[in-house]
Amino acid sequence: MTSDEHARLMRVNQANWDARTPVHLASRFYGLDQDLDPERWFAAFEWEDLGDLTGRDVLHLQCHLGTETLALARRGARAVGLDFSAASVAAARNIAAKAGVEADYVRANVYDAVEALEGRRFDVVYTGKGALCYLPDLERWAAVVAELLRPGGVLYIVEFHPLLNSLGPKPAPGEGPELVLRHDYLGGDGPVHRDATHTYTDGPAVEGATESVEWMHGIGEVVGALTGAGLSVRRLRESDELPWPRWSRMVRTPSGWWRLPEPRIPLLYGLLATR
Repeated sequence: MTSDEHARLMRVNQANWDARTPVHLASRFYGLDQDLDPERWFAAFEWEDLGDLTGRDVLHLQCHLGTETLALARRGARAVGLDFSAASVAAARNIAAKAGVEADYVRANVYDAVEALEGRRFDVVYTGKGALCYLPDLERWAAVVAELLRPGGVLYIVEFHPLLNSLGPKPAPGEGPELVLRHDYLGGDGPVHRDATHTYTDGPAVEGATESVEWMHGIGEVVGALTGAGLSVRRLRESDELPWPRWSRMVRTPSGWWRLPEPRIPLLYGLLATR
């Protein structure tokens, strides 16, 4: 697939995320009409791996509504969120203003982040929880991340495990509780095309741009892209918990997140790499 075709499909996704934004803003899933608690999207191990963020320059790539960006800012970071959706960035700015949290937001495709941020460098680049699947070229992404980091800087990815992605978004009508593989774990067979009027949140149907495109990326591909860009992988965690109940038989854990009773499989991973 050519770079022009990649760019075209990313524009399809951009339109879809613009259309998703008002649905997500009104959803119970994000709960933005309640007391804002952005830390509920973070596992305890994330804060352990990130360490003290006070006074550090932190960039949150593919930030959508910027809720995690706010949590990073509340931890003392000079936080910047970047997203390609104009609707999402506008919403993120409004959410930050209402919360009284200082954070900057920039609208740009992640591949254009170096230019959009005018050469600014960061101590930490944070990304994940449904971000990498919207990127067609991980090698190019890793090169961008390496350029965004200061020497000694940290990339921290907390992402849905590729095994979870290969299970698909939800059971088909009439299916039982069994876990069924619907997509490749590994990339290479091209993108997965979706046309859905509802997203992962509750709320009304998406109006207009309902098409989206995802790319499968195994953990080996992620690690290979990062090491190829000169980054060193320092830590890799696999977790069996998610911040919401994807399947009805998931049970709540003491952390407030959710896991399958059995079999235990990885649903999330955290990867720390340094430049």
